[in-house]
Amino acid sequence: MPSEWPGPKPGEACGADASGNQCVAVAFSGGLDSTALLHAVTRSAAAPRVVALHVHHGLQPQADDWAAHCERTAREFGAGFACTRLSGRPEAGDSVEAWARTGRHRALHDMAVAAGADLLLLAHHRRDQAETFLLQALRGAGIAGLSAMPRAQWRHGLCWARPWLDQPRAAILAYAEQQGLCWIEDPSNADPRFARNRLRQSLWPAFPAAEAALAQAARWAQQAEALAAEVAAQDLAGLATIERLDLAALSRLSPARASNALRAWLSARTTPPASLIERLLSEWRPGSTLSWPAPGGALHAYRDELHWAAATGEVPAPSTIDLSCPGRYPQPGWQGSWLVEPASPGIALSRLAQLAQRARAGAEQFKRAPASVPRSLKKACQEAGLPPWRRSGPLLFDGAQLVAVAGLGMDARAFAGQDEPQLALRWLEDSALPQSEGDAEVGA
Repeated sequence: MPSEWPGPKPGEACGADASGNQCVAVAFSGGLDSTALLHAVTRSAAAPRVVALHVHHGLQPQADDWAAHCERTAREFGAGFACTRLSGRPEAGDSVEAWARTGRHRALHDMAVAAGADLLLLAHHRRDQAETFLLQALRGAGIAGLSAMPRAQWRHGLCWARPWLDQPRAAILAYAEQQGLCWIEDPSNADPRFARNRLRQSLWPAFPAAEAALAQAARWAQQAEALAAEVAAQDLAGLATIERLDLAALSRLSPARASNALRAWLSARTTPPASLIERLLSEWRPGSTLSWPAPGGALHAYRDELHWAAATGEVPAPSTIDLSCPGRYPQPGWQGSWLVEPASPGIALSRLAQLAQRARAGAEQFKRAPASVPRSLKKACQEAGLPPWRRSGPLLFDGAQLVAVAGLGMDARAFAGQDEPQLALRWLEDSALPQSEGDAEVGA
């Protein structure tokens, strides 16, 4: 077992200053692995202030005693201590493991941030990595799943690092015994109802060399995933934007590259199941208008482009809004913002102080330019290429006069006179908002 600082070294994935943080957090269950890691970190000359983070799951009758043991051990090692008890219970039919994992990750993140740490060390080792690889393979996972656990990864401002991911479990046990450490034995680790426990009880005794081989396979999968990400980035540079994906161009790629690029584009918006990727690639035809439900929203093919629409819930109720000052006015219920800025042509200031905002009713007409004729809103949307799922609004009215339509712009009949003070209105979808525009919010 290495005796030097067990955290990420300068220049690794957690950043060049990862080993010099003001505070380092250690996920501390009290079991063999996390006890050995906490001891090694606190005994390292390079260690900064260390805090042990314990999650009380409330699933075992001994959980209170375990939390007390962890606090005593942390104090004995010279580390700080924080503990969070998860609230609620898994619903009937839910996976206890998944419920506990989700709650544990959230609790660890919150405790680490509260302690002032941006580095969280976890005690996963080579056998954990091998088990994860095999369980993912048994579920039919692709290379992302087969990559198992990364050595280091930034998530929501916190670096989750596994410094012992290449260490065999036998080395950790030898270290703990040499140091005379005491740890908790969780009886649930022997419960055959859990897939990982069945694996431990049957695989390792029969195939002791499998640990190293499967962990190596996970490393190869990580390399393959990195290569796939590079290829996807190159392909998407020529056929995708934040808002849309060119399906016609995608179809000209090889099937493997098309699937890879589509998965990468979707992963920034949702967690796409493999069945969704397969359906989309097999069902879309040039010129077709199709929709596919997806986790958290829906995908729409329109005019040979693929669009993502997040789930919106109910259409917001009518409201009034004051847009008489420049700035950005977020409308969370509509998943976008009105951008108000000095420009000509625009709307007279006298009309902007009390606008009515509502959804499309069905009989509206829109006039795009002073020289054009009013058209039905449906026709105007079609001519502008506004997809059907973005035609519900919001619409702005000054009395009975239509002033602006999200996605279409201002109605020419509401333009101000040449010498009148005026402001222009423009709608921005949330997905299209530049990060810097957050500074100009007015109506939040």
